[in-house]
Amino acid sequence: MLITGANIYRNDSRTFLRGSLRIGNGRILEVGEYLTPGEEEEVRDLGGAFVFPGLVDAHTHGRAGFDFGSCSPDAYGVMALDYARHGVTTVMPTLASSTLAQMVSATDSINRFVPRSGEATFCGVHWEGRFLNPEKKGAHAPELLAPLLASDLEQEVFRMCGSLHISAAYELDSDGSFMRKARELGATLGLGHTNATYEEAKLAEARGLSSYTHVFNCMPPLHHRNGGAVCAALEGNCIAELICDGIHVSPEMVRLVYRAKGSGGVSLISDSMEATGCPDGAYSIAGNPVSVEKGIARTPEGALAGSTLTLCEAVNRLVEYADISLADAIVCATETPAKQVGIFESCGSLDAGKRADLIVSSNRDRLVIHRVMVRGEWMK
Repeated sequence: MLITGANIYRNDSRTFLRGSLRIGNGRILEVGEYLTPGEEEEVRDLGGAFVFPGLVDAHTHGRAGFDFGSCSPDAYGVMALDYARHGVTTVMPTLASSTLAQMVSATDSINRFVPRSGEATFCGVHWEGRFLNPEKKGAHAPELLAPLLASDLEQEVFRMCGSLHISAAYELDSDGSFMRKARELGATLGLGHTNATYEEAKLAEARGLSSYTHVFNCMPPLHHRNGGAVCAALEGNCIAELICDGIHVSPEMVRLVYRAKGSGGVSLISDSMEATGCPDGAYSIAGNPVSVEKGIARTPEGALAGSTLTLCEAVNRLVEYADISLADAIVCATETPAKQVGIFESCGSLDAGKRADLIVSSNRDRLVIHRVMVRGEWMK
């Protein structure tokens, strides 16, 4: 297939190339200003529409009424299709706190998922459960938390993950053995649900930390006499995850994070839970009941319990809150999260050799999804 008449987003220059994309076998074969159609090759003229890479959500617990930690494998396809409809073509299913056996079982099921036509790709598994600081548990049930024991990572299922990301309170890993074992497994590491001091956060960075899990949320607040993990996140080279809904982090603080980190340092996440795309009502996450009112999910104690945010909306809010262009903001939901969890070789930009996952938008200033292609096939 040859896609012509397109304004193709280029990650390296943050600009658009008016040209063509050649797609074959689910991959991008060529990108160029002038590509000649092959004999009997299907040609699709987009009439000047804007083409972006499919979005990458590296931190999402579920949507469409299902949670990755508790649903049956039959629900994966329902969720994968719903993610793709909203422009998210690559998903890292995220598991909240549960028993070790339950989390291992869910990981095994996710690893076995094979998407059908139109369904988003599951790139691996993100563990955001168990290994958290009880003082910063957020919506996670305290009885489900556990010490950071390297022996808990002796699970064959971890080696089967396409990509593995582990969020934990690494200040509780006193000798670094948990982090060493995780890195031996090839995992990328996020500091989250943490009470780490600035010094402890920098030590975690020295031991191989790659990102900060939903920066600000479930961390000590930034203070002028004690910078803590937030200061370490803002000043360092690790990627900062950001829930850009204006609720978890206020618009002015979103702007501060972006000015400190830039598009290469901010990974937009949805942190979506099962109520995403569903009516207000009673739901659950991480072993706790959740009430969703006006789209805001909270535990009975009032703690925020994930979000009902879509990643597309997060991109548009970043444009608004940080006063930046869509061309800059889109990096935070494509290239940066892909790099965060080590999958940029397969997705996150429109380059030859990568999966043919793309979004057609009718607007260059705001992400307005007109069509979605997943692995070289247009969604119906």
